[in-house]
Amino acid sequence: MKKKKWLMVVSLLIAVVIAISLVTFTGKRPYKDLKTSDIVSATVLLGPPDKTVEIVEIKEFVALLKDVVIYNADDSYMDYAGQTVTFTLEMADGTTEKITVCNPFVIINGTGYKTKYEPCERLAHYANELLSRYE
Repeated sequence: MKKKKWLMVVSLLIAVVIAISLVTFTGKRPYKDLKTSDIVSATVLLGPPDKTVEIVEIKEFVALLKDVVIYNADDSYMDYAGQTVTFTLEMADGTTEKITVCNPFVIINGTGYKTKYEPCERLAHYANELLSRYE
């Protein structure tokens, strides 16, 4: 009888560890359901060089946002230096979204998260391409 209880406890602990690992390491995609029609307008501020560009092709931008993966909230992004790219989205529902890319972090409406590197890097690259296109 004790063996069965011990086996159940160990099995439960393993299940909890696996569940926590899946949540921690798989992350979530906060913009996976975003549609082009959800955004009325969007701009991007690149710093440096402290220039703002309007995002004309929203469809391309939304496709990039859908790939962003965030993990746990993490405010250690404040210790990093380098270029930041801040996207400001005016939403159809009247709200404003601010998304700052500072790889390996993304800050969404003031809350920093560790992020998957590649999608975040694509967003930063996209912003720099926009700057060179419209300068």
